[in-house]
Amino acid sequence: MDRDKTQVAVMGAGAVGSYVGGMLARVGFDVTLIARPAHVEAIRRDGLLMDTTSFCERVRVNATSDAAAVAGADFILFCVKTTDTESASREIAPHLKSGALVISLQNGVDNVARIRAASSIDAIPGVVYIAVSLTEPGAIKHVSRGDFVIGEMTPRSKSPSERCQRIVELFTGANMPCKISDNVEGELWAKFVMNCAGNGVAAIAQTSYGEAVREPHTRIVMARLIEETLAVAKASGIQLPETDFIGNGLRFFESMSVATSSTARDIARGKPTEIDSLNGLVARLGAELNIPTPVNFTIHALVKLLEEKNEKAKAAF
Repeated sequence: MDRDKTQVAVMGAGAVGSYVGGMLARVGFDVTLIARPAHVEAIRRDGLLMDTTSFCERVRVNATSDAAAVAGADFILFCVKTTDTESASREIAPHLKSGALVISLQNGVDNVARIRAASSIDAIPGVVYIAVSLTEPGAIKHVSRGDFVIGEMTPRSKSPSERCQRIVELFTGANMPCKISDNVEGELWAKFVMNCAGNGVAAIAQTSYGEAVREPHTRIVMARLIEETLAVAKASGIQLPETDFIGNGLRFFESMSVATSSTARDIARGKPTEIDSLNGLVARLGAELNIPTPVNFTIHALVKLLEEKNEKAKAAF
């Protein structure tokens, strides 16, 4: 892949999008981050400060708030919040060049279907395993991992698709491991189970995953969240990987001693969260499938209450 001639646009360059875009720009790809104005201004002025587990440096990268900047890009990394999935996909659709690949690097399990319904874009789903946060405009802090799983939602043949192979070449060329799965829906749900177990709990308590799982009562809550989400997945016909989700999941959270969730950071900053696409989705699907999901329902309700509290606080000013 010719790095000088390969153009990449990151739609919704928050923490994850900035990390991925920055890694690509750092090795010579032509990258444009599409982000909020304050982030754009800081990047244009000083570059993107990448404080990672292996290096800390400022990376020069193009930045704009204009969605039309996807024009001409060969790859569009779609990293917007799930709350913006439909509107952002409609924004970029008129500007995509023929043959451009759109890769959804989002939380949740239904973004590709929502993108297609809103804009007719045939996006490729990606599962993101990166612990990174946006510490301030123009700066990210990476604390763990940096790898991906991608695949066709409906595999077109037994061999990996040409477009998935192109994405693997792109990511691995920037030292970001990426593998192709013939069951990417199951991979999405496997991560989704963990997101539902930890994100909302950390948000409500405003704590780290490690602190949450070490407290005996919240440890039980997190285990129940996993159980409920697995039950909904199985009732939905999802083929999940064979693994001990509860045991492995709790041990995973124990290892994340200082990391917290994007939902927790959103609540702390007074921003809307993605909880409707996490525990809220489990509760809705559970109701449709007649699967009890009382703990997911409760987590969803409490995070929505915190969102409402934040909205009232902003309105008061």
